[in-house]
Amino acid sequence: MLYYMKSKVIYILLFAMGLSGAVNAQLNNYKYIIVPKKFDAFKSENQYQTSTLVKYYFAENGFNVVYDDALPVDLAGDRCLGLVTDIIDDSTIFTTKVSIVLIDCNNVEIFRSVEGRSKIKDYNESYKEAIQNAFVSFTGMNYKYEPRKEDVTEETAPVTISFKDDVKSVEKEPKEHVIEQKATVDEQVYKAVEPKRTNIVKAVGEGKMDAPITTGVLYAQPIQNGYQLVDSTPKVVLKLEETSMENIFMTDFQGNNAVVFQQDGKWVLEYSDNGKKVQKELNIKF
Repeated sequence: MLYYMKSKVIYILLFAMGLSGAVNAQLNNYKYIIVPKKFDAFKSENQYQTSTLVKYYFAENGFNVVYDDALPVDLAGDRCLGLVTDIIDDSTIFTTKVSIVLIDCNNVEIFRSVEGRSKIKDYNESYKEAIQNAFVSFTGMNYKYEPRKEDVTEETAPVTISFKDDVKSVEKEPKEHVIEQKATVDEQVYKAVEPKRTNIVKAVGEGKMDAPITTGVLYAQPIQNGYQLVDSTPKVVLKLEETSMENIFMTDFQGNNAVVFQQDGKWVLEYSDNGKKVQKELNIKF
């Protein structure tokens, strides 16, 4: 269990420190993400809510996402406008392990997420947690469609994401079946996949501790999906986005993807500066 917990922390840090602008720009060349209603790795349509969850998380991260049986006119005429999603399922009897893969119209793999893992015994809950962890790779990409030169004459207006065609019977509770067509976390079937707080407080990192960004106290104020850190001015210094792990937050520092985590009772900001890992101590009061 300790190894698994450490592995999840490593995935978060590797993403935050190593996400390349080149990959982000590459995904920006595609207008749509296509989600199958049945993945090859599973026996039935939307098994374990896989299709609904994948579509939801892509939409949450700003992608134009559609099901494979409801393609827009321009995508139906040119499949190279979109990337097809696949799930690589390397689960064992004890651990659910999935990766999210994006494949272009020439069947070339363009992007593969980190491997999301879960040890929950219930398959529905286990795949939810594993898919959520895999989507850490897409968090903070700030996707924005940029047409290729050969597509500049095509219609490139943003597509409104609709969940009206979401696969039915994706949750056990009848109350949530009635409103599963609404595209909000609270009103859809995703309450169970909201980030869950755990007891993880240890983070992995070998960066040298640098001077703090401020010597004063930063006060954590709750906001949607996390906290904002305010100094005594008051001025917002950082905004922290919650992850599925307790005491580990995603943030943006001086234009860099970064993480804030608790280590040895202290709060640490860690980011990459010209390829070097930098750590700064924060004095945070929650």
